[in-house]
Amino acid sequence: MHNLKLYGLALVAALTLASPVAAQDAPQWSFAIHGGAGVIERANLSPEQDAAYRAALTRALEAGAEVLRNGGEALDAVEAAIRLMEDDPLFNAGRGAVFTGAGRNELDAAVMNGADLTAGAVAGLTTTRHPIAAARAVMEQSPHVMLIGSGADAFAASQGLEQVDPSYFFTERRWQGLVKFLTDNSLPIPERPAGAPPAGMASLEPAPPLNERKFGTVGAVALDGQGRLAAGTSTGGTTGKRWGRVGDVPVIGAGTYASNRDGCAVSATGDGEFYIRASVARDICSRIADGATGQVAAQAEVDDALSLGGSGGVIVMDAQGRPAFAMTTTGMYRGSIRADAPAEVAIYGDEQ
Repeated sequence: MHNLKLYGLALVAALTLASPVAAQDAPQWSFAIHGGAGVIERANLSPEQDAAYRAALTRALEAGAEVLRNGGEALDAVEAAIRLMEDDPLFNAGRGAVFTGAGRNELDAAVMNGADLTAGAVAGLTTTRHPIAAARAVMEQSPHVMLIGSGADAFAASQGLEQVDPSYFFTERRWQGLVKFLTDNSLPIPERPAGAPPAGMASLEPAPPLNERKFGTVGAVALDGQGRLAAGTSTGGTTGKRWGRVGDVPVIGAGTYASNRDGCAVSATGDGEFYIRASVARDICSRIADGATGQVAAQAEVDDALSLGGSGGVIVMDAQGRPAFAMTTTGMYRGSIRADAPAEVAIYGDEQ
């Protein structure tokens, strides 16, 4: 009887080794998000601020997970979570975006479908409530990959996407961040935007971390139950940006990329000029295609790219649904959830 039992165990092991793809026949969905990277240390956040960010991350994770656990597509999960974060003033995306040097909110976003390598991106939006939805509309309803400025807003409106007055995106804390930045750099302060609440009215949102310039870009990566990968990212850019500056977020291959062929999806956050120069998101996927794990590929790439200057982080999802988080900063708002694991969120670099 003992020998028979050993034989049975050996047979099971042999069949498992002989069928390495068996575990991939029915992919288990997996989802990860970020809410920006920077010098985020415990001393920067009060307990109330810490709790507010963790609650916001958990809500976004659950929005994406709800799509995936009901059999939805990776793209839908990515969009659902990012829409929620675009509406949350804690993040530098949508409502709560930082201001340009001229006192405007100019919004960028991108989305990519790993299954067929289609992608859409928008830059410089000022009236479209959900830039991530506009990016997806560009991907699915136009022959183009990127639209910018008033044309991008006009296209979004033509697709029935909600339009708002630019004052919708205003938050007092981001405005004060601009005033401080311009003052520190001896630059003129523009007039308070039309439609903004009167000066002196305190925001009801928790106060932000100290360095307003490097926080809040949001992103998501997903693997759905059919094995499809997707990535999306949305941002307000950097405080005080000028001359129509656009960072890495809407540049496919720099701040956003997904490829089932390579087995990865990537969303980045940080100093975009360096991500663009190093094509960070695409290079991470190439490293994974060459055999690196998501974690090794992500950390190696951000270390290499940001050695040029700047700082930041990335989130990565591989074809087996394993999320990876890498950063050169002391913190990154982040979280993950899987079909077989509950939601986990983290802020500081020393959290596992």
